[in-house]
Amino acid sequence: MSNRKRYCILLAAGSGNRMKFPTPKQFLKLAGRTIIEHTLDMVDGHPEVDEIFIVMDKDYRSFMEEILLRNSYTKVTKVLNGGASRRESSASGIFAVEEDDALVLLHDAVRPFLSHRIVSDCYKALEQHASVDVAIPAVDTIIKVDEQDCIQSIPDRSALRRGQTPQGFRADVLKRAHHLAMEDPEVKVTDDCGLILRYGLGDVHVVQGEERNIKITYPEDLYLADKIFQLNTVDVEHLRSGEPLEGKHIVVFGSSRGIGEHVMRMGTDQGAIMHGFSRTNGVDVRDYKAVKEALDSVQAQTGRIDGVVNTAAILRSGTLLSRDIDDINLEIDINYTGSINVVKAALPHLKESRGSVALFTSSSYTRGRSLYTIYSSTKAAVVNLTQGLAEELHADGVRINAINPERTNTPMRRENFGVEPENTLLSAEAVAQATLDTLLAHFSGMVVDVRRND
Repeated sequence: MSNRKRYCILLAAGSGNRMKFPTPKQFLKLAGRTIIEHTLDMVDGHPEVDEIFIVMDKDYRSFMEEILLRNSYTKVTKVLNGGASRRESSASGIFAVEEDDALVLLHDAVRPFLSHRIVSDCYKALEQHASVDVAIPAVDTIIKVDEQDCIQSIPDRSALRRGQTPQGFRADVLKRAHHLAMEDPEVKVTDDCGLILRYGLGDVHVVQGEERNIKITYPEDLYLADKIFQLNTVDVEHLRSGEPLEGKHIVVFGSSRGIGEHVMRMGTDQGAIMHGFSRTNGVDVRDYKAVKEALDSVQAQTGRIDGVVNTAAILRSGTLLSRDIDDINLEIDINYTGSINVVKAALPHLKESRGSVALFTSSSYTRGRSLYTIYSSTKAAVVNLTQGLAEELHADGVRINAINPERTNTPMRRENFGVEPENTLLSAEAVAQATLDTLLAHFSGMVVDVRRND
């Protein structure tokens, strides 16, 4: 990676007229926070972004300043007034970049599902190309119509793409394009890549986008975005912070076997100081007092707790009618109430360290499974708990995520499903490593999918 400075300019000057709301769409609430906050969370947390500029309508500057005051963004260095058009707002952003050799991304503030992978791929492509765009294949047939709304032609969709943002540029190239546009009375292009092509300033390389990188434009987009947040997942492989585990104090509940045992072992191997609790050493996650005393004892001995993991869970099967109510309550208390107990008892310590929590869900959280309805519903509850607490704890700097491994080779699985070919199961070591990586990641409120690589 080169030493060129890397910027991300968020374009947030739109009025949102198509939303038919009095407030611009970037300031509408989505999953408990404004849309622009969700976008800023991702960009500010990306390790390759050096500085962020926000370009916005001057009449809503106070809205933005309030958002910046209540958050701990470290990379927002300028809030710039936008223009009457997208092109004028882009120009405001690019001319504020001092270095001509900088790598600059321009992104719509109302695309809150931008992934770290796309950002990294754009910066990587800018090392070889002066301009890049992000796009996805056109899966629908595209038609061209005349003034009477009759089909004029049907282009071959194999060569068509749907453009997204960010768009990326070497700063000097985009500055040149905007200087030329200012002298061009007939310019009508709607984005910055169009300027590059209009003035023959080079090829524009295309980076693969993602379907979920939607732009929130119409009221129905808010509904879709809310559903995406409900099922929001991330591949931890693309989001490791690079921060070492060495010297960090990590507490694991459910540490005596399975994934918890592997988290303990791998954390120790990587230099962390691991503290394990389970029913085998007298700590049952159903017992809030016991959980609190365990965490308080670690804090008293070490002076800090950097991360907490709860892997404690049980799996029972059977129809609701056939199962004993005490057995049902046992499963709920361990799988769900236990998670609440662990997080509540850990929060005072994690607020001090600005630490992280990892809970565990299951792929069954998205849809109830017959014969396993209690288990799958408790895992759905863990996801809702994680997402809600991520909003509550954002201002305190505490991160919380839910690990979602596919079928994993653990004692609990063998006890419930018998012998299965090992090559069809995820290893407990892989899940443990993903859990440790998640503790160090910058994101919060996410479901972290862990899958086999084959």
